[in-house]
Order: sequence, then C-alpha cells, then structure tokens
Amino acid sequence: MLLRSLLACSALLIIGCQPSSESSEKPSLECSQDAFKTLLDHHFEQYLSLHPLFATAAGHDAYDDKFGDGISDSWLKQRNELNTESLSRAQNMDSSCLSASEQAAYQDFIRSRQLDLVSETFPERFLPINQFYSPVNTLIQYASGESAQRFDTLWAYQNFQGRSSEFSQWVDLAIERMKEGIESEVVLPRVLSQRIVDQLDGVLNTPMEQSILMNPKHNASKTLQGADIAKAAQIHQRSIEVWVWPALERLNQFLKSEYMQNSRASDGYWGLPNGRLWYKHYVNSYVDDQRSLEQIHQLGISEVARIHEEMKKVGKALQLSTDLPILFRQLTTDPTYYYETPEALVAGYEDLKSTIDPVLPQYFASIPEQPYEVRRVEPYREANEAGASYQSAPPSSGRPGIFYINAYNLRAQPKWGMVTLSLHEAAPGHHFQIAQQLSLPMISEYLRYSSNTAFDEGWALYAEYLGIEMGLLDEPLDYFGKLSDELLRAMRLVVDTGLHDKGWTREQAIQYMQDNSPLAPSDVVAEVERYMAIPGQAVSYKLGEQTILELRRYAETELGDQFVLSEFHQQVLKNGSMSMPVLTTSVKNWVDSQVGLK
Repeated sequence: MLLRSLLACSALLIIGCQPSSESSEKPSLECSQDAFKTLLDHHFEQYLSLHPLFATAAGHDAYDDKFGDGISDSWLKQRNELNTESLSRAQNMDSSCLSASEQAAYQDFIRSRQLDLVSETFPERFLPINQFYSPVNTLIQYASGESAQRFDTLWAYQNFQGRSSEFSQWVDLAIERMKEGIESEVVLPRVLSQRIVDQLDGVLNTPMEQSILMNPKHNASKTLQGADIAKAAQIHQRSIEVWVWPALERLNQFLKSEYMQNSRASDGYWGLPNGRLWYKHYVNSYVDDQRSLEQIHQLGISEVARIHEEMKKVGKALQLSTDLPILFRQLTTDPTYYYETPEALVAGYEDLKSTIDPVLPQYFASIPEQPYEVRRVEPYREANEAGASYQSAPPSSGRPGIFYINAYNLRAQPKWGMVTLSLHEAAPGHHFQIAQQLSLPMISEYLRYSSNTAFDEGWALYAEYLGIEMGLLDEPLDYFGKLSDELLRAMRLVVDTGLHDKGWTREQAIQYMQDNSPLAPSDVVAEVERYMAIPGQAVSYKLGEQTILELRRYAETELGDQFVLSEFHQQVLKNGSMSMPVLTTSVKNWVDSQVGLK
C-alpha cells in the first residue's frame, strides 16, 4: 500500500476470483527497467488523482484543491480499471533483467494489485468513516493549517476553498452510502457511531470563529503581505462558513437522527454479512501470514503468559509484588510515575531525543536527516485516539515528522513507558524507517510511498527490542515499560481475533485487557474500539516483529562471526517497506551472497 494505505496481498487464498491474464505464458518482450518504471509512475500518478488527500500528504500540491471521492460508482469503476490494467501490464512484463531490489518491488506490486481487486468484492463503500481513520478528520486537520495543507500563498487559500466545496459534496454522498449500508445491514457498531458524533461535537460545540478550522484565517499575516492578507482571510472564512461547517453539521445531524438508531449491536465483523471472510481478508492483507485465525489467537495467549512471567521478575527486582494485579496497581497508582501537565509530558519526550539519538550510529550505517518533533494530539480528537502515533512528511516539504502524544489522560502516560514509546514511534521506529524510505533513491516515487503494515509495525516493535541492546532499558522500570508495550501487542492477537472471529463483545475485550495488563482504562477502551474500527491491523505488530527477529537469528546463525548488525539493518531497510515473504527472500538472498564471500 501507499504509506499506510496500499496493502500487500495474500487474500487471494480466501476468494476464488483471482484475476488472471488471458495467457499464462508471458509474451516474448525485451526486459527493460524503463518499462517497469513507466508502469509504476503511471500507477502512482493515477493513484494520486484518485486520492488527493494522500497526494497532499505526499507533497503533490497539484491536487490541493480536490477532496476526492472513494465511494461513488464512477470512482469505484476508475479504481477497478486502474488496478486491472496495472496488474495485467505487470503480469505480462518480462522482469528477468531487473535488479534484486526491483524484483522484490515487482513481486509486491503484483501482490498489491491482486489484493486491491479482492478488496473491491467487499462493500467498504458503505463504511466511509470511523472514529480512527476518517477523511473527515483529515479535512479538519488540513483546515487547521497544522498539517499537510499549505496556506502560504493566496493561491493556496483558493486551493483549500476548492477542496472545501468538494468536501461538502462528499459528505452528502457519504450520507447516501451510509443509508444504503443501513438497508444492506453493513453499518458501524453503535458505540463507534457515538464516537464519531463525539468528535464532531468537539469541533462544532466551539464557536466557529474560535475553532481550529479558522487558524489559517487568523494566521494569514504570518505568510502573506499587503492586500493578500485580507483576501486570504476572506477566502478561508467562506471556505469554513459556506462549505465545511454546514457539511459537518449535516453529517452530525444524520448520525444522531438516523444512523445511530440503525447501527448494529454486534461489535466485531462477524456480525456483518460475510463478516468472517471479510475479516480474514483484512488479516491476510495486513500481515500476509498463512496461519489460521485460531493459530494467531493461541499465539497471543501463549505470548501473554510468557510476558507475564517476565513481569513477575521485574516486580521482584523492584522489591515490589510478584502478584501481577498488585504489581500493576503499584506501578499505575503512584503519582511519582506521572507528569502533572501535558506540557511537561511533551517536554519529557523531547528530552528523550537527546538520549536516544547519540546511540543510533552504533546500530545503523545511515541516519535519516529529517528531524521529528513531539506534538500533543489535538483536543477535538484526543478522547478517541491511541496513546501515541506518527505522521510522516515528505523531506522535500521542509516539514519534520510528527510524533503525536496523547495527553487526554496523563495517567495513561506513565514515565516508565516513555522510552519504549519513543523507540516505537520516533527513532529508530516509525520516523526513522519512514524518513529513510522517503529519502531512498528509487526508480519510481511509487516505491518511495509503498507500505506494508506488517513491515512498518513489525519494524517499530523490533525497534523496542533494540532498546534492550542499546542499553536504554537497563533500569527495571524502563524494562517493565518495554514488557508492557510488548504485552499490548500480544493481547492484540487475542482481542482482535476474539472480536471479529470468535464473537466477543466490546465488554469482553475490555475486560480481558484490563485483567491482563497495567493499561489505563481510557487506553483500553480506545484500543478495543480501534480494533473494532480497523480489523486485522492490530495483529500485524507482533507477527511482523516475529518475522524480522527470525530473519535476524537466521542471518546470525548462517554468518557467524561475519554477522554485522548494522549491515543486517541496512539490508532490511534498504528497499523500503515490503511484504514479509518478499522481505524473507531478500534477506536470505543477501545471507547467501555473504556466505559465498567466506
């Protein structure tokens, strides 16, 4: 997928509708890197035109005046035509002369197109928004001037006016699709519908003139001069007053008056038509793993038990209880383990940068030049957000990456968890990996933004593991924080499959996580509702990390004294994000080439 939106494919195992070319024989064509580049470039450009919000995030301002669609019949037809054409061209291309890295990209391109075509068989158009991934929230962030949308010229303000007009039309279309979803019984769980209402209320209950949506109007004088300041302010006032605000009100009213009462009582995808099959498709999409859902569930249970035993050892080392419920209370109720203000929390993470950054060159051959900054999650969405997240920015934009920290509940942000969280979201986790990928020399920009969730999240969890070797988790409390986060990823295997395959309720999932972890109640609720909204994604962390660790052990065994950790990391990261099967092939080919040098 394209940086958290394009997916790698193994879902064809579950649906007997695999697209195929007319002939299994590839035509006798001359192999050309230029032909592959042309294919990737064409697909990427068409993808940008279909996903203008993503285009803005990727630094392509030619689409800044578009909102996009994603759910109309004409848009769905265009997407199908693009994926069908791209798959056919790739399958009928001679790839024999491509380099090893290009071969990997070629294989993943085909898998991604196959997966996209499988995705089209499910009625995703009836679920255009949720509280976690939502083009509505993206528009709000863009409108605030604190994200990817530019507001540095008069033309930029006019661009956003065009985007605002299209957003207003999209809201009406989304409402119609959700009405169709009601008729087809493809609707959100009631509690998730309420969460969207809560988010919209958080915006609309603030007077319009004081809303974050008006920030670009108030800040026009910072980037513009003379008469352009007043013109820009007027344009933005109109954008919000005429299109954005009324559209948000229409959506909120529809949710409250009609959608809420027709939302489903079931919490997992098992409650949707073909829901278990749909869920299996998501799991295969995110992870590309051949294990059954039951095997994934049982792996989670065994990992939870293993981590619990490690936590008991930490309790003993700290001269605290080895009874886990008591230990959890001891480490979550002592006020000395928490900051008293959001500002102090953010500053604490900024201080960690100065501790972690000097250690990185010992473990990596190259360090991304792009910096990152720590920023508090905006108040309007913090109640329903995860404890932390990362937002990338193209290096060419001049913007840093953003490590978002959620200060909604300071008791959900213990000091002993900060090192691990920073390792995961910033460096050498998401920021490090994504910033490096965005700066890699690629034959096509498509590859720069390609993304596989198991790779991205598996790497970030592996980055937490590296914290042990880096000496950053030597203190028992910091090590407990690492175990706590690892425990969360193990519980995700249990809860995600429980919710969507085994018929668990939201309350069952919440109770399981509360009984087995030191997570704050607010975090547990946000986590469970996140799994309800984006099924399958939660299992990618642990399974992706397992693959990377297994490949490292394989390389260590095969290379012996010749194994160099920084070279292994370079090999894993040098081709950008890729599916686990392709990463496995890439690393093993590298190991074979090194063995041959003995």
